[in-house]
Amino acid sequence: MMLVAQNVVVRRLTEYTELVATQRLYESIWRSNGNTPPVTAELLRAMTKAGSYVAGAFDGEDLIGACIGFCSPPNEGALHSHIAGVAADSRGRNVGYALKLHQRTWALERGLREVTWTFDPLVRRNAYFNLGKLGADAIEYLPDFYGLMHDDINAGGESDRLLVSWRVEAPEVVAACAGQPRVVSATGAVALGISEGGLPVRGTSTGTVALGLSAGGLPVRDTSTGTTVLVAVPPDIEALRVTNPAAATEWRHAVREVLGGLLASGARVTGFDRSGWYVVERSSS
Repeated sequence: MMLVAQNVVVRRLTEYTELVATQRLYESIWRSNGNTPPVTAELLRAMTKAGSYVAGAFDGEDLIGACIGFCSPPNEGALHSHIAGVAADSRGRNVGYALKLHQRTWALERGLREVTWTFDPLVRRNAYFNLGKLGADAIEYLPDFYGLMHDDINAGGESDRLLVSWRVEAPEVVAACAGQPRVVSATGAVALGISEGGLPVRGTSTGTVALGLSAGGLPVRDTSTGTTVLVAVPPDIEALRVTNPAAATEWRHAVREVLGGLLASGARVTGFDRSGWYVVERSSS
């Protein structure tokens, strides 16, 4: 058991009733609405039998979060964390953080060196959580990784993802798991001017905005010639998918082109500024 968030205990799930509760929890989070759920109790049953990672966060008797993963080939020494979620009314309580700390301990106890997972690069809170609070590294941009998805969160759009690597014994991960997140500053990382709206604008020869945010909330591509570049994401992509699907699609393609292109060319994401910016360092070559 692990107690990190107040009144929350994280432990492995073994009973079938708990696995059914996990399926129901995921259905409520992703709002499957009768479509294929993110995971089924039957699959979870097989995963627990095979020794995969299946854990839940409890507030008393209530399951309020869960995380599952499976191991890569033995010589890779890695766990792939497939899906994690926290009930809407329990967000802001560090439940997701507690789940990941439990997962890291589980991996360390089995001699694993790395945990990988994917997330939607357009979701600000997830970008900060993964790259900042956990100290993970973004290593690959995956266009339309899961194909068309039918839950309410993804709203039928293209399912681009960022693959992250969490090297569980790396100094920055050890620090993050001790409550010292990786912090980067968009305005500090690049020599930038600030617009009247508080947004970074074109910088000096050492740094530029590769993808910015217009006054109307749309992506604006710029010439990214500096060694340090910034890539913006919208304030709330999930709401935007409902209110303006065309704009959401425009953001998807812009981030794919700019951030995906930078990573493909050898650039490195050094972190995520909570105000909505990926900070990216170009390869010296």
